[in-house]
Order: sequence, then structure tokens, then C-alpha cells
Amino acid sequence: MRKFNIRKVLDGLTAVSAVASASSAAQQQQAGNRETEIQETLQSEHFQLCKTVRHGFPYQPSALAFDPVQKILAIGTQTGALRLFGRPGVECYCQHDSGAAVIQLQFLINEGALVSALADDTLHLWNLRQKRPAILHSLKFNRERITFCHLPFQSKWLYVGTERGNIHIVNVESFTLSGYVIMWNKAIELSSKSHPGPVVHISDNPMDEGKLLIGFESGTVVLWDLKSKKADYRYTHDEAIHSVAWHHEGKQFICSHSDGTLTIWSVKSPTKPFQTITPHGKQLKDGKKPEPCKPILKVEYKTTRAGEPFIILSGGLSYDTVGRRPCLTVMHGKSTAVLEMDYSIVDFLTLCETPYPNDFQEPYAVVVLLEKDLVLIDLAQNGYPIFENPYPLTIHESPVTCCEYFADCPVDLIPALYSVGARQKRQGYSKKEWPISGGNWGLITQSYPEIIITGHADGSVKFWDASAITLQVLYKLKTAKVFEKSRNKDDRPNTDIVDEDPYAIQIISWCPESRMLCIAGVSAHVIIYRFSKQEVTTEVIPMLEVRLLYEINDVETPDGEQVPPVPTPGTGSNPQSIVPQSHPSTSSSSSDGLRDNVPCLKVKNSPLKQSPGYQIELVIQLVWVSGEPPQQITSLAINSAYGLVVFGNCNGIAMVDYLQKTVLLNLGTIELYGSNDPYRREPRSPRKTRQPSG
Repeated sequence: MRKFNIRKVLDGLTAVSAVASASSAAQQQQAGNRETEIQETLQSEHFQLCKTVRHGFPYQPSALAFDPVQKILAIGTQTGALRLFGRPGVECYCQHDSGAAVIQLQFLINEGALVSALADDTLHLWNLRQKRPAILHSLKFNRERITFCHLPFQSKWLYVGTERGNIHIVNVESFTLSGYVIMWNKAIELSSKSHPGPVVHISDNPMDEGKLLIGFESGTVVLWDLKSKKADYRYTHDEAIHSVAWHHEGKQFICSHSDGTLTIWSVKSPTKPFQTITPHGKQLKDGKKPEPCKPILKVEYKTTRAGEPFIILSGGLSYDTVGRRPCLTVMHGKSTAVLEMDYSIVDFLTLCETPYPNDFQEPYAVVVLLEKDLVLIDLAQNGYPIFENPYPLTIHESPVTCCEYFADCPVDLIPALYSVGARQKRQGYSKKEWPISGGNWGLITQSYPEIIITGHADGSVKFWDASAITLQVLYKLKTAKVFEKSRNKDDRPNTDIVDEDPYAIQIISWCPESRMLCIAGVSAHVIIYRFSKQEVTTEVIPMLEVRLLYEINDVETPDGEQVPPVPTPGTGSNPQSIVPQSHPSTSSSSSDGLRDNVPCLKVKNSPLKQSPGYQIELVIQLVWVSGEPPQQITSLAINSAYGLVVFGNCNGIAMVDYLQKTVLLNLGTIELYGSNDPYRREPRSPRKTRQPSG
């Protein structure tokens, strides 16, 4: 029988255990190395900030163009930006690298291309047929300044007028100069030694593309024959020319002048115009000329098959109309309509049924590019109503003062907001479809709803659907309608916080799940809204007044007198410290004559009709304390699960139960921080007189 050696068995177990422990240690070390390789802390290099889309109206617009076949609108700006607009939801933003101002845009009609002329005397050919438009060719003028460009329909020749009065011809296909130059001294009378000024207009005769009409700033117009390289006719006028437009038959044209007149010329009668019109001039007796008016900056002459032609012009108002808003004038037959605009007119274009210049134009709309707006006027309806603009250009209608972004919202939220917002549509718009209808929609990459909320200086709040590339306004809320509006300067809101825009929104807190909305305004006011699909009339607006004051120890007045600390009502956790106000409080004064317990704004005490959408739940206002106005609210949060809203400023923090309309907590900053208050405040006496403005 073989002997059993227990020692060897133990040695084997020890060896196996050592190997196992070594392999385990090696595995742990590898795992540890793997853990060190994974950086769980996000670093700045893990992110890349890039612009994905640009919303709002083009800043400082300077040029306008329209493709009547593809129905695409282009807007150039003074910063070299290029915005393209098609059907609602189709937009594109491009930028010239030089950043020079865009002075003119010309579409290659129905070819998916665009020519831009910049203030740095460069021409660029844009290819619009690709997903991201890009510049195909560029051409730089070194010796002359570009003032005007013209590209005839279905032509490959681009005519470029310059400040010196010369005209160069560019081949659009190769984007090179052809070598054909119309010199100013050959275009005008040989006997005339004075320079005619810069080229302000170029156009070809609608019936003969070989005849070119050239307008010089000084008042001279030349009809140039491209084949014979000489002038057929020369037309001279005493007043400077701003623009020229053809009648579609090519037998007459119209000029606008610096004295507010329009002259209509027959092509074959160059001696004098056969008609002179002063649209806004006062007709004087005894056959005298009308008083001069402001310059007519642009005129367009559009014919109709069934009636009188349209003459559309900007400017030309009489000088005695001081303070009158900019106007667009539409003359049709014997009627003259003056359409006032909210901002200065940059440019306008008449949209016509046909792109062919030698046919009846049949105008149906006018695009008016304003300094801060884009307006489309319907020419086919009486009264010339405007089209409702579907683009999100009104985002800065009132300056944006705060903005919040919410992603992955409940799927029923956007339809709910849209349904109540659709009832807010204003009346008086044209019943026709938006005429700029080119382009195609791209595929939406996001599968989750996104909402942007903007607060504005006039107290309005706008909800935008940001799920697609472009913004779509869903709903607009006017928070200022809860307050009494001042009728005169003496009755302005009594606040030292802000001189203008007392209803401006500062902070927005929103719960997408419960749809509860809370806003904080610049006049130290908080409004809580509840979403409802039913219209209600609120007889008494619920209101709560809160005192928030930074408590300090005894301070010394200039006379050396010790003043006890100012008490802050509601200090601690007493929930009944503030009693809700059913009506706005009237002015009150403390024993020493200082304004006390007065809110900055006055809430309406009359019944308030509230449409479906967001309706007022509670208005909270911070009040004056011992002659000191309330400080602006700097933080705000709402918790709809508990029915709480909390807000604070540099003086303290308050918590309100908006269901019970009760203040639950009111703490001064010194109670929160104690001796570790991070803000250094200068001691001040509560007896220091500080009366509110107004």
C-alpha cells in the first residue's frame, strides 16, 4: 500500500492558491488600468459648440431679390449675410467671407443660381442647387466702384455699372469680363463736358434685348444700341434720377426723381417727358408747379391685361409731413393708396405672374423689405391687405429679455399649445396662401419635441416649436394685461427699478409635465399661470404682497442716533405672516413719512376675461419697505407637485404656496448666510428718504 504524504498535498494546495491569487491580482490590475483609461469627468475638449440654425429677422438688411419661377426670396445684409426664404419652413443662411455689405442681388431665374454684388466691389456667383449653397465664382473690380447690376431674363450677360459712369459686361457662365465696355463719355452727348455721375440704373428694352437703357444720377438717361455701340437716344432732366422702370411694350419708361416727381418718357421723343406726376405734391393754382417733395427712391411700372397699370413707389412724401411714418404708394388708375410702414423701407419688389418682361405683368403682390420687418401686400384684394407672415421673423418684435429651451417634452404638449394659439389669429389678413412657396422640406432628424420660450421687454411670452429646423410660433401670452396701464407720464408705475419696460420678463420657470408656468418681471413681480382649454372670467385677481428686506444690525444715523433693525414680516416659518390681497393695495406711508408696503405695479381691480391657454393663478409682488424699492428678482423655481413657487433676490428668499395663496417661508439673506454672507453691503439707514419716481 502506497504511503499518503499530507505535506505534499498541502504544498500543492499552497501552490494552486498562490497561482490563483496571482491571476486574480493580475485581473484586478487590468481592471484598474481599464478604469483609469475611462475618464468619467467630462472635459471641455469633449464638446464642440457650433451654430446649427439661425432664427429671427436678418440684421441690417440692404438688398432684396426674388425668383418668380422657383418662388424663392433672397435678402442680403450690411454684414455680408445672405438669407434665402421659400415656403414656410424652408430657410437658409449663408455668409460672405469678407463681411462686406451686400448692395444688390440678382437671381439667374429658374437656374438655381444667384449673383451678389458687395460694397468691396466684388461679384459672387452662388450655386443654390446643392444642399448648402456655395460660391462658384468671384470677380473683383480693382479700379472702379460697383453701383448697379442688371441680369436680363434668360441671358448670360451681366451688366455692371460703376461710380465712374462706365458699364462692364460679365459672362455669367465663365464669370469673366467680356471686354465690351460702355464708356460714359461715349454714352452722353459729345459736346457735354460734365460727368453724368454714377450709374443708378441699367435695363434692357423688353421688346429688344439689344437696346440698353442706362440711367445716370445727374438726370441723364441713354438708350444704347449694343450692336452698333452707340447711343440711339438721350433723355435729360433737371432733377437727379433714383430709379427707372419700363412699360412692358418697350415704348415708354418712367423715372423717379429727387424732387418727388415721376416723369414718363416716350422712347422716340427724347426732348421732354410727355407726362410729369407729383404723387404727393399739393397742386397750386395759376398753373404753377407743385411744391417739391422728398425723393422717390424707387418706382415700378406693372401692367395688367384687364385694367389700368400699377405704379408703385417708395418715398415722395411732402416735406410738411413731419413725423409721418415711411410709406409705400400704390397708384392704380385714378386711385392712390398710401400704405404706412412701421419701419424705414429698404427695398421693395412687385411679384408678377410672368417672368417675361415683354408680356402683361399681372402683379399680384408687393414684397416690402423694411429695416426690421418683411411685409407682403396683396394687390388683388380691395384695401391691399397684407399676408400673414409664416416665418419666425417676429422673435424680436419686442426685444428678447430671457430665453429657455426644453427638450423631450410630452408629445401632447405642442398640439395643445398650437390649438389655443390658433385661436389668437388676428383678423384683416389676406385670405390667399403665402406667395413665396419655393424649396422643399428636409427630413427632421430629431424624434423628440423641443420647445423654446422667449420673454420680451413688453411683458409678452412666446412659445416656439423648435422640433424642426425652423421655429414655429405656437402661443403668445401677454402678462402686462393683468396690470393697470399708465395713461400719462405722471401716472407711470412708481418704481425706481427701471425707467422703461416695467413689464419686461426676466426669468421663466416652466414645468412641461403639469404645464404650470411662472414668470418673474423686472418690477419685482411674479405671476403664476395654469393652462386651461376653457375661457374664464376672473372677477378678482388673486394677489399676494411680500416684504423682502436685508436685515442689518443697529445702524447709526448721520446724527449719531442708534436705529433698531428693520423688522421683516414673515421671518421664520410662520405661514400666516402675509395675508393675501384680493385687491391691489393703495399707497401707504410709515410713521416717518416713507413709502411702505407699496408694490411697483398696480393690479387691475376689474373682472379679467382670460382666453383658453395660460390663465392667472396668482400674482406676487415685492413691496417697498421703509422708503426702499424692492430689489429685482434674481432666481425663480416652481414645483407643481407640491404647489410651491420659490423666488429670491439679493435681500432674501421667499416660498409661496400658490394653491393656498400663502407665504410659507420668508428669510433674509443674513439668516441664510449668517456671518458668511458673500455679498458686501454698505450699511444704510432705513430713515434715509428715498421716494419713488412719479
